[in-house]
Amino acid sequence: MSEEVTPTSVLVVANETLTGDELLAAVRQRAERGPIRVAVVAPVSLPRQGYVVYSDSRRASAGRRLERTLESLRRAGIPAHGGVFEDDPLSAVKDILGVEPVDEIIVSTHPETRSGWLRKNLLAEIRRIAGDRPVEHVVADVAAREGVNVLVVANETVLGATLLDRIRRRAQEGPASFLIVSPQSDPSAAAHPEAVRRLRAALAELRSEGIDVHGQIAQPDPYTAAMNAVKDERIDEIVVSTFPGTRSGWLRRDLVGRLRSDTALPVEHVIVEAPGVRREVLDRAL
Repeated sequence: MSEEVTPTSVLVVANETLTGDELLAAVRQRAERGPIRVAVVAPVSLPRQGYVVYSDSRRASAGRRLERTLESLRRAGIPAHGGVFEDDPLSAVKDILGVEPVDEIIVSTHPETRSGWLRKNLLAEIRRIAGDRPVEHVVADVAAREGVNVLVVANETVLGATLLDRIRRRAQEGPASFLIVSPQSDPSAAAHPEAVRRLRAALAELRSEGIDVHGQIAQPDPYTAAMNAVKDERIDEIVVSTFPGTRSGWLRRDLVGRLRSDTALPVEHVIVEAPGVRREVLDRAL
């Protein structure tokens, strides 16, 4: 009678790259060396400042990626389970290590030029808390296959027809997801109902047309808000929306030029003469 082999417990940590062919191939290759069981954790970090509008949208997107990955692993005969964690990746890994037996860890990220996790030195931190557990790093270039992430920085112009039309055209040019960051107007106020209302209306308008878009209210300095997003997310392109030069404090502070210089990403400037918001659009945000 043959002795039953205890499967090796492998923790997979990934979010936007969950469906990457590279990650699935790495797990299958590991399974070829001996029986494994896989736990997949998909961390969804909230912004460090401000808050997410339609906060469940990011979690839902991560959940869909997670289910696709679990189904692919199970079809390959690999026992797998997982969950979405509303936490930063390092905290999520710490939590899992505290409650589940983990023998090995696989961390999947975007390439270095696109990865917020690598910019935050996440891999080294996970290796530190992993102790003597092996940690494998998998690079998955899903952007090349699934489309780009576009950061849109706009506040009072977020409902401008010029900006919304530019987002629509960009969505038609090729697969793209959009993150709209709206820096709050008044840093002394705890609540920003007008900014929230505008942003919700813009999201509702675009999402009703099938555009993959998320949004958040951010801290008041647009440069810092944009740079935080670039650090925290995979961002491939930036769109900055302002009023004309004579009316725009953002332009007087050379926001567009500074972002082009400091992010090394394509930055497009959209000028909105006047938002021209239709009443029914705003009513939908109530």
